[in-house]
Parts: sequence; structure tokens; C-alpha cells
Amino acid sequence: MKKVAFQTFGCKLNFAETSQISRQFTDNGFEIIDFKEDADVYVINTCTVTSIAEKKCKTAIRSAINRNPNAKVAVIGCFSQLKADDLSQIDGVDIIIGNTEKHKLINYVTEEEHKHVKGCSWCDVKAIDKTEEFVPSFSSDDRTRSFLKIQDGCDYFCTYCAIPFARGRSRSDSIDNLVKSAQQIAAKGLKEIILTGVNIGDFGKNTGYNFLDLIKELDKVDGIERYRISSIEPDLLTNEIIEFAVNSQKFLPHFHIPLQAGTNKILKLMKRKYVRELFADRVINIKTLLPDCCIAADVITGFPGESDEDFMEAYHFIESLPLSYLHVFTYSERPETVAVKLDDKVPVHIRRERSKKLQELSDKKKEEFYMQNIGKTKKVLFESDIKHHHIHGFTDNYIRVKTAYNPALINKVCEVKLLSIDKEGVFDVELL
Repeated sequence: MKKVAFQTFGCKLNFAETSQISRQFTDNGFEIIDFKEDADVYVINTCTVTSIAEKKCKTAIRSAINRNPNAKVAVIGCFSQLKADDLSQIDGVDIIIGNTEKHKLINYVTEEEHKHVKGCSWCDVKAIDKTEEFVPSFSSDDRTRSFLKIQDGCDYFCTYCAIPFARGRSRSDSIDNLVKSAQQIAAKGLKEIILTGVNIGDFGKNTGYNFLDLIKELDKVDGIERYRISSIEPDLLTNEIIEFAVNSQKFLPHFHIPLQAGTNKILKLMKRKYVRELFADRVINIKTLLPDCCIAADVITGFPGESDEDFMEAYHFIESLPLSYLHVFTYSERPETVAVKLDDKVPVHIRRERSKKLQELSDKKKEEFYMQNIGKTKKVLFESDIKHHHIHGFTDNYIRVKTAYNPALINKVCEVKLLSIDKEGVFDVELL
């Protein structure tokens, strides 16, 4: 039996697609092993959101080549779609496939005539220039939860982002297909689904349906006890969606809302589709209806034109909001984007200093959020990982917890009392 190993970088969407691809390999007689082991085929599903992400992908590629020089190395995903020529210069890479064809990877691995497809023609064409179908996928390699791809591509074209060029135009699966996928996930015994995509709030565009229609139908699927909504744009997170989540027994009090910039000046330069007042309105509305809700926000710092005054204005704006934590990104120039051509570049060392300040603010907000939850009763889905004789899981409002290892708890939703926080920021809990 041949062995295949996967390494995935980037978003939850990539993880869903890797899982779908891995099932094709097992269906063709491959054994899946850890990426650090000696495999016959290595598959690296790449990310191109930042230059750091690209460096991590290249490190993984070289590690695979060094581990087994005779293995077939396949590089797929966003990095491949945008920079196939760069990757083709790495000696030892056999297959380079972008997003538009990566779901066909098994064909290029198993068919001898496709042994080497470096610099493939579809990678040399921007995904945005191609007419693309929606390729469904969901993950099933976790014993408790699944990433379900509901949407792909993006029509927003924010000035800093290359993802539309790598993923193409916004497109979605049908509600009927997604309900069937959720039923398949439930049949596998998984209890939680995370809805993923590039711009999930754009679901159903040009079809007559929308994201609210979808979640109403998914809410009816038997066997799935919990849904999480992954990153959703503030202008697409309507009050109707928020109210539905408040009243649903399955959609969890956890939102991830990209802010990206804390001043309207920079939001305009980024060509975001909202002002910061709308973002604040969404956050305050959620917290009013769901006081214990976890709200995360993406923030980019060091964007061209961001002065010291702009940064401090954004810092204080973010500080004033009841956010639970931040995902902080240091601005990174992306080829093909409008922002690359903007003047008033922020020196890299200043970008990093600002990122550090925002990360410290995030740590402070997360600690405050956790402290507010001490002594409260929450529902936890326990996972299969074991560390220091403990089993871990997440509360409905996304607080990581632990208790003494008991295999009977795996994939169970249990009521717990949050007791205290350890030095790693994990709650000790009492089972109720």
C-alpha cells in the first residue's frame, strides 16, 4: 500500500478541501500517514495571504523533498495558482496545481502521463479569469467536528488581497446539496459543523437564496448539535442573521467578524464595503443580545498611508469595543493588488511594532473575556486530543477547557462549570 502525507496551510476552507482530496487517495488504496514520516507522495496545500505564509509553504516543500527524495511532491492551492513559475524552480517538486484543478489531483498522481506537470497552464492563468464551477468539500478526519465548504471565491477585490485572483469569483453550493452534506457528516457521528468559505456571507449570490436561508435549513438537520459561523463580513452579517443565531439551539454564540482597519480613512483605502460605525453596531448588537458571546476580529496594521495618528485612533477604537480577541496581521505586499502601488509605505519595523501593540491588546481582551466567564456553566464538546492526562474541548462560546482524561467523553457535549485558568490559558472545569 502506497503512503501519502498531507500538510495544509491557511484557512479552514483549505482544511476542508484537503480532507476531501485525502478521501480520494484512500479510495484509491493509499494509506494516510503523518507529514513527518516517510511517504510515497507528499501533498502541500498552500496559502498566499502573506509572505510569511508563502515561506512556511516553501519550508514544508523542502522538508518533504529532503525526507524522501524519491517521493512524488505535489504542491496545490492558492500559492500554486498565483506563483506556479516560482514553485517550478524548486528542484524535486513534481506536480503544481492551482485551485481550479486541485480536486483532480488524484488523477495526476496515479496516471503516469501526468507524472510531471510543473508550470501547468491553469496555474499561469488567474483564477479570476476562468469560468469555474463550485467544488463541494467537507472534512471528516476529526472525530468531533467538520469544516463544511459552502462558498468559494470573492467579488470584493479589497486593495490588499490577492485571494480573488487565486480563488476566482464568488460562487456557492446549493442549499439542497449542503443539507445532504450535513446529513452525511451527521451519519459519521460528528457533532459540530463549521461553515467555511472565502466570503460566506455572500452565499447564494445571484441564485435567489442567501446565507440566512441556508442556516435556517441546516438548523433542521438531525444529528448535528452545533454550528459555528466562520469569518463573515460585517456588511453581510445582518441583524436578521444575528437574531436567528440568538434564538437557535444549534448556532453557537461565537462570531468572527473582519474589521481590518479601525479608521474610516484606511477602510476607504482598502476599499472595504463598510465604515467602522457599522462594525461597532454589529458588535454591540451581538453583545446586547448575547452577553457571553465570543467575538473575534481580524485587523491589518501597517497598511500604506497609516500614520501614527491613524494607528492610535484605530487602537483606541478597538480598545473601546467588547471584542474577545483579535487576529492581528502585519500588512504584507501581495502581487497583483492595488495596494502595492499606493504611496506612503509604512516601514516594516513600524508595522511590526504596531502588530505587537495590537497583539498585547488582544491578549488583554482575551483575559478579560475569560475572567468574565469564571464560575459560569457552559456546554463543551470534548475532543480526542490528550495532553498531560487531560482531555480538551471548547465551550459554545469558544473557550478552551480541560478535564481529567476519560475516553467516554470524546465527542460528547457535556455541561461544565468553569473553575480557573491555567498558565497556558486553558480553563479547568467541573463536570456537572
